[in-house]
Amino acid sequence: MMPFPGGIDANANATLVFSVAAAVIYAFISDMRPTLARSAAKTLAVAMLAVLALLQGGPWLLAAALALSAVGDAFLSRDGEKAFLGGLASFLGAHVLYVALFLRSGDGIGLLSAEPWRGAIAVAMTAFALAMLFALWRRVGPSLRLPGGVYIAAILAMGISALTLNSFWIIGGAVLFMASDGLLATEKFLAPAISPHRVWMRHAVWTLYYAAQLAITLGFLLG
Repeated sequence: MMPFPGGIDANANATLVFSVAAAVIYAFISDMRPTLARSAAKTLAVAMLAVLALLQGGPWLLAAALALSAVGDAFLSRDGEKAFLGGLASFLGAHVLYVALFLRSGDGIGLLSAEPWRGAIAVAMTAFALAMLFALWRRVGPSLRLPGGVYIAAILAMGISALTLNSFWIIGGAVLFMASDGLLATEKFLAPAISPHRVWMRHAVWTLYYAAQLAITLGFLLG
């Protein structure tokens, strides 16, 4: 049973399968040294979701956010601070686009006070973001403090704006996205370099991140 009309050979379903396959491949090779094949698998996983959004006539902001995320994945598939900052800038742009998309598609920020469960999640998101900011501010170098702070503000805005929609797929995707970024920051900056937990954390980051992008995409295309 495929999510879009037609069988597995239909363009939309084939693109989705291609995306999932690339995500699974990257999960198995993510611990390898950076290579072109490794970067390609990581980049294609979400790039194919952007293609899917275009094929299905999804919002252009969705396709643009996914495309920028894929650029960020390409940067983060390489080593070094410049690559990390390139990835940070790309995902910052993606989150800004997601905020615009969610606010444009949702029922307004007033929904957070009208339905208490939404407000409770927003408070939890804010507490999580502040805790990460406080923890990272003491551990990262001066050159990363401002970009990191701006990024945390952007992903918090993305999460809260998702709460204005009536789609549990999209809200769940936003929550998973924040969890993935929080775990990534913990693995990269807070966990000891020799910690045995870093391996499973890296795999969890990718699983949560891809699941987040997939949930948001399908939330818009199938909702």
